[in-house]
Amino acid sequence: MLIKSLLLIVSVVVATTVRAQECEVSPWGADDQIGAANRLSPANVLAAASLIKKGETHPLGIVIEPGMPAYPPRYTQLQVVQPSQQFGKNGASAFGWEASWNDDMVQMWLGTGPQLDGLGHMGEAGMFYNCNRGEDFADITGLTRLDTSQVPPIVARGVLIDMAKHLKVASLDAGQPITSEQLKAAMADQNITVGSGDVILIHTGYTDATLKSNPELWGSTIPGITNEAAVFLASLQPVAVGADTWGLAAVPPAEGDRAFYDHVVLLKDNGIYILETMNTGRLAQESVSEFMFVLGQARLKGAVQMIINPVAMW
Repeated sequence: MLIKSLLLIVSVVVATTVRAQECEVSPWGADDQIGAANRLSPANVLAAASLIKKGETHPLGIVIEPGMPAYPPRYTQLQVVQPSQQFGKNGASAFGWEASWNDDMVQMWLGTGPQLDGLGHMGEAGMFYNCNRGEDFADITGLTRLDTSQVPPIVARGVLIDMAKHLKVASLDAGQPITSEQLKAAMADQNITVGSGDVILIHTGYTDATLKSNPELWGSTIPGITNEAAVFLASLQPVAVGADTWGLAAVPPAEGDRAFYDHVVLLKDNGIYILETMNTGRLAQESVSEFMFVLGQARLKGAVQMIINPVAMW
């Protein structure tokens, strides 16, 4: 029994080492740090702009509230202060007139609420996108490679795959998996095609249905894609894939799947960004299946993730 246990430990270590050593250099070169953002082009921007017919705009970021549920130990705290004046309590203003002002401070995990997952967010066995080893670029003061400040503005054609509509429900159930076959069927039903450099969003209805009414449920389990569905979506060559849930993949994972392995498939293996907790309800309600997608995230040097509010225009 002891020998078998030792052999098992050795085999696990060897397998992990092999996975860590296996790495394919990015098709955009060994020094590339922006992955699928290389698919963005002036032609893509012009094509996306042509989708604006009504002049409608919609914020794709949900409102972030202090205390809202988040993947533990993440949290958000906000403080509003009136430094040096407190509305006149500390005497005359240094400006020479009765100025009143508010400032604010925030302490939060950037992976809370609507967010962009950068290519330095998740890898496997210490290896990240384009053969970057975590120990070489992840410092406590910030990433030295693959950080989100390098991501160019993502201006592209966006498409919405409405899985709730396809399955004839207001919302998918907690933990309900979405397979590649279901995605293909929904795309066919809704006449959706995906081109290289597009942004794919998936509507499940789950956040609209549960965030306010059952925040504990919302924060602990979500419907989402399977591991093989992630491979299918990557094959469409998008610049980013997102959903109206906080984790994109089903939590808990479908039987036989690895938890959050969609992140490895998209981020590490393909350089495709992940957009989480997107506000897709209005698009689904108005049957907006394609739109111009615009994201210019805050450029905080070294950041792994970033809270975002992309805009959909049609």
